[in-house]
Amino acid sequence: MRSILKNKKGATLADAYPAVLTIVLIGIVLGIGLYVLSQVEPNVGGGTASTSINNTITGLGNLATWMTVIVVVLAASIVLGLVLSSFGRGRGI
Repeated sequence: MRSILKNKKGATLADAYPAVLTIVLIGIVLGIGLYVLSQVEPNVGGGTASTSINNTITGLGNLATWMTVIVVVLAASIVLGLVLSSFGRGRGI
């Protein structure tokens, strides 16, 4: 068990900054993309183009609801990485 914990590497606090930056960037791109699509949709002549835009808006909206789950998993991986790295250092382990 000790050798398993010694070689484990998890997410650290240094990994939090790029991960948070990526999540913020994804949120901004999703927000701008949904806004642009919602502004373009009324100007499209209807039919399959309008249906496709509405399906895209719905799909991106569903993706945006998963952002909270992604943030929780990211935070949990950082906490678990800190716990594993603290047990895996020095003192004969």
